[in-house]
Amino acid sequence: MTRVVLATGNRGKVRELAPALAELGIELVGQGELGIGAAAETAPTFVENALLKARHAAQAAGLPALADDSGLLVDALGGAPGIHSARYAGPDADDEANNRRLLEALAGVPWARRTARFHCVLVYLRHAADPTPVIAEGSWAGRIAEAPRGANGFGYDPLFWLDERGCTSAELAPEEKDRVSHRGQALARLVERLRALA
Repeated sequence: MTRVVLATGNRGKVRELAPALAELGIELVGQGELGIGAAAETAPTFVENALLKARHAAQAAGLPALADDSGLLVDALGGAPGIHSARYAGPDADDEANNRRLLEALAGVPWARRTARFHCVLVYLRHAADPTPVIAEGSWAGRIAEAPRGANGFGYDPLFWLDERGCTSAELAPEEKDRVSHRGQALARLVERLRALA
């Protein structure tokens, strides 16, 4: 197994990504387990922030690195919270606070205008100076519900309504969510690209 540092402190992301990568002989190790702190996410896009995080983790660990940058883009809010999704209610906000802030921002917005999408970028670096990172993206369309529903998932999942399924993403079985979500789509593309490189 090849050890790869995952540039995140989010245990939910580790759980979602590890099984598919294990099939490629990759053992994901969270950067926190290696004593690596978070990189400053100072870039204006998901791709650039994922690259920053991957380079930081690869350099600190001396290992290949995988980084995820993802977020929720709400059309009625001009794409917010976007790259600030994890910190929407403030730098130390938890999922509940972020969800509450989102519902407050959408108060009075009619159902037809509550369209949104999750977007995910995965970046894989063979080493910190890798000039040709492997980049994969995924996007998942939905709406923002008026109240949270469901106990699965994390982040905005309890508010992310899926018209075609008649439920929120937090009401999906974890295996189903992993298959159809923005991160699931990006992961499938990443695995395909890594297989082609092997």
